[in-house]
Amino acid sequence: MIYITALTGLLVAALYLIHRRPQNSIPNIMGPPSPSWLFGHMRQLLLASRFGDYEFRWLKHYGAVYRLKGCFGQDRLMVADPLALQYIVNSPSFCRSPTKDNIAYLLFGERSVITATGRVEYCLRILPESIMGVSTQDLGDEFVSNTIQIVKLSACQSEGHVLADAIGFHLPKWFWRTVMHLPTTTFNAARTTRQLAKRIGGLIVRDKMDAAKQGLEISDDLFSRLLNDEVPDKTKKLHEDDIIAHTALIVIAGQENTANALSFGFLELARHPDFQHKLRTEIYSFRGAGQGNPAYDNMPLLNAFIKEILRLYPGLPLSDRVVAQDTVIPLMESITTTTGERISQIPVAKGQLVTVAIASYQRLASQWGEDAHEFNPYRWLKGDVHQGDAVGPYANILTFLGGPRTCLGWRFAISEMQIIFCEVIGKFSFAEPDNDPVRPRFLTSLQPIASTGGKGLPLSVTRIQ
Repeated sequence: MIYITALTGLLVAALYLIHRRPQNSIPNIMGPPSPSWLFGHMRQLLLASRFGDYEFRWLKHYGAVYRLKGCFGQDRLMVADPLALQYIVNSPSFCRSPTKDNIAYLLFGERSVITATGRVEYCLRILPESIMGVSTQDLGDEFVSNTIQIVKLSACQSEGHVLADAIGFHLPKWFWRTVMHLPTTTFNAARTTRQLAKRIGGLIVRDKMDAAKQGLEISDDLFSRLLNDEVPDKTKKLHEDDIIAHTALIVIAGQENTANALSFGFLELARHPDFQHKLRTEIYSFRGAGQGNPAYDNMPLLNAFIKEILRLYPGLPLSDRVVAQDTVIPLMESITTTTGERISQIPVAKGQLVTVAIASYQRLASQWGEDAHEFNPYRWLKGDVHQGDAVGPYANILTFLGGPRTCLGWRFAISEMQIIFCEVIGKFSFAEPDNDPVRPRFLTSLQPIASTGGKGLPLSVTRIQ
């Protein structure tokens, strides 16, 4: 009963804060009419049976910048304009959604690079190349079980989740810190995983430090690199507590998105057998040209394929930002307001919610060609992509975001995909089964959904080697 009372109090407080929020700072930006005050456009944006059914239609009709309604009548600025995105992801005038920050705090703790700021964030971002040395550790059944439970709990999206996210946006940090102690299934699983990860990380770090003190050789893995005493600038050396705190992040973060990208890759290969054959031929050619592993970065078809998959199927198709201080967003292409005025920049007030429309940006005809909605890896070989200032760290796409919040594991993710695609495509062929279409759907991340409605990728697989 006490928990119901507490949650009711939080709901009332959130609704009060919603009522007291600042007035709309983007009243003249065009956008579709809102179908509901309670949900706004969120059901169409987040709960569509196929992701993009509405968003890509809005993109075509209103352009790269338009206004949507969120829950409770909140105005959201949808942005896919390249110059605007570059400004948003790099400017200190924008911060992440408080809901996402609080979830990251629950899973990874306050010392995590995801939630850290200032000196701690600086230290945690100076050695991103260290993740290239990840090795597998026996993390224990309990940790693995809790991690799987978290993935299952997060891989869902409903009207209740949409409303909860909207309410959480308005709750102050101390409210979140209080509600995180409630004995719900989700909070219990997250707390347990975080505690187990910290314990496991502590054991690994202490074992390696003890071995180093005794003069023993230690394996060249991620933890060893982060503990490296040979870093010239000691101000850039991570404290052991920071390394321990990141065990959960190292193990969990990115795995789901990489797995989904691989799945969509195999799906497109099944849909395009001619390209599948050409890619397999390239793999055989590079394998036979030298000793040991092929030079993956020198395989043009493979890398064009990976770029195209990451462009069409970003793991996170949307990312919310909140204006931290009044600022002006520049636009690459001017837009027409509801008053008929042409503008090339948009003033936004503190507190305004801005959505980085990653999937929409990556389907702009001006950036990727008239067939931007189609799978065409040859665009990367023919130079049919816009050459300009980079928005993201890889291939000018935003799948790994950009700026200070760039995914630290993006190089590792690319390496994973290169290796796995080469190994699997070289040994198996893929075809689509009859009458079992797969569609992308947004369930916290972009995931393949089978005709049954569940997550999955039904394919006909034949061993060829």
